[in-house]
Amino acid sequence: MFVDFRDRPPPPPWQPRRPQPRLTRRQEKALAAIIGVNIILLLVAPIGGATLVGAFALLFR
Repeated sequence: MFVDFRDRPPPPPWQPRRPQPRLTRRQEKALAAIIGVNIILLLVAPIGGATLVGAFALLFR
């Protein structure tokens, strides 16, 4: 198949994508801390929410 490149230059040669850079040690620690806080809140928040609902129920009783 003929491709006419007279009026524009040919496309650059294909190159494979570079692999994504890995996290630095500091970024890994920050990510681990965020995940840890979320896991703790996953356990604590429902208890706190139930306590607040109970307190509001007693206020309007």
